[in-house]
Amino acid sequence: MLDLGTSFIASVERDPNARAICEGDLELTYEEWFARISALVAGLDHLGLKPGDHVLTVLQNSWENASLHWACQFAGLIVTPLNWRAKADEIDQAIEDAEARALVYEAATAEAVGQSQKARDLLRLIAGEPGSDVASLNDLMDASAADAQPRARADDWSLMLYTSGTTSRPKGVPRRHHAERAAAIAHVAQNLYRHGECTLGVMPLYHTMGVRSLLASSVIGGAFVCLRRFDVADALAVIERRGVTNLYLVPTLYHDIVHHPAFSKARVASVTKIGYAGAPMTDGLTKKLVGAFSPELFVNHYGSSEVYTFTIDQNAAAKPGSAGRAGINQRVRVVPLGAASAAERTRPGEEGEIVASLLGDESFEGYWKRPEANGKALRDGWYFTGDTGFIDEAGDLFVTGRADDMIITGGENVSPVEVESCLSLHPQVDEVAVVGLPDERWGKVVTAFVRRSGEVQEAELDAHCKRSGLANFRRPRAYVFVEAIPKSPVGKLLRRMLVAGEYTPEASAAERREPELSH
Repeated sequence: MLDLGTSFIASVERDPNARAICEGDLELTYEEWFARISALVAGLDHLGLKPGDHVLTVLQNSWENASLHWACQFAGLIVTPLNWRAKADEIDQAIEDAEARALVYEAATAEAVGQSQKARDLLRLIAGEPGSDVASLNDLMDASAADAQPRARADDWSLMLYTSGTTSRPKGVPRRHHAERAAAIAHVAQNLYRHGECTLGVMPLYHTMGVRSLLASSVIGGAFVCLRRFDVADALAVIERRGVTNLYLVPTLYHDIVHHPAFSKARVASVTKIGYAGAPMTDGLTKKLVGAFSPELFVNHYGSSEVYTFTIDQNAAAKPGSAGRAGINQRVRVVPLGAASAAERTRPGEEGEIVASLLGDESFEGYWKRPEANGKALRDGWYFTGDTGFIDEAGDLFVTGRADDMIITGGENVSPVEVESCLSLHPQVDEVAVVGLPDERWGKVVTAFVRRSGEVQEAELDAHCKRSGLANFRRPRAYVFVEAIPKSPVGKLLRRMLVAGEYTPEASAAERREPELSH
């Protein structure tokens, strides 16, 4: 297996004049981009960084960020990206945990970096204009240098991603060059990418989906079009201008695109393939996307930072909700909830915990300095995902949510995803999230938080659930109409915020007609 630096050189040799990276008016070929990356490698050497050092980044999606990612692969550095919205204490925690040697940031993240106590002791670089005491990443790339030669081997560390840490402190997920490249090649194969595809680079490069789009693009001599942060109007303009051919997004971003006033089918006519991951997609949104894009390929990719691909369904619209079958580098099983071993199996249709093999080429080997997390998740060569699901009679996997999200009401298990998909098909439901709220009699009450697109009321939504055949114990017993459904920066639904009461109720009809009354 090639290391990633050698893999990139192969792409330069194969397609030197092909469009490689774009942002705004900037457009570089593979040959031009390699020259900038080589200069950056030389600059990082001059600053004293050595193979095996962690380089912490707090950057938006930009051509500078993508260039740094590749420079680290050549130099044998471990790129360790954080959410660009990270606060000072989160930066401090990551610096200490990763034992970082350098920190790269930008104007948008300068305030948090400036408040970080531990950042003061690191080598710091800024993307963009140089600061008074900080060197510029761009200045390093503007220098000249000999073509970079790879120093990393396939079994060296490539990067370390941090999990979201919604229930505990974030866990570092270190991944080797060979696992990263295997995941990129599998991504190309499973999404049927052609030579020279153009990818919208909007999923953040601190997230496995963003990294995968970047690496897969290079494998096929394709163009990676950076979008610093997601904005529907900007995304549509970039898709149209650059002729983007494939999209790989979380469901939330698709929802925002197709419901935006500026959307039209003509503006996304260049897009032939769409894929999603990161969260389940409701039946209603699936149906909407088929009409909006008429895609040649519609892929549901189910995976994680730890093991990139679990399963793939290349025809997501044909069997809504299905995550398909194991990817080309993987084996998956569903075991009973609480099972001690992956040797136990559920019956077809029986819900349990999803486990994936650690022998696959895309797999990680364990969390960074977290033996207790390894003990919980890694058993006998299998990764216990914490996700719930079942395998149907045909052999397809259905993901029903997180084990922690399962609602137990009156002794019955209710999957929030199933209820959400049912409600999403109502034409006046824009978005919906289902959680269990404490109840003295039932333990938990199934509660639907709904963002409406019309004046639909609880009775009509309940009648819709009945007409749809949703079992009585799964029907919501309460509805809450809200202004927005809380989500993470990458579009994942934050059910815990709803349970904690951290949401904004929908304004009353009078308030919507007379907003001045709220002042």
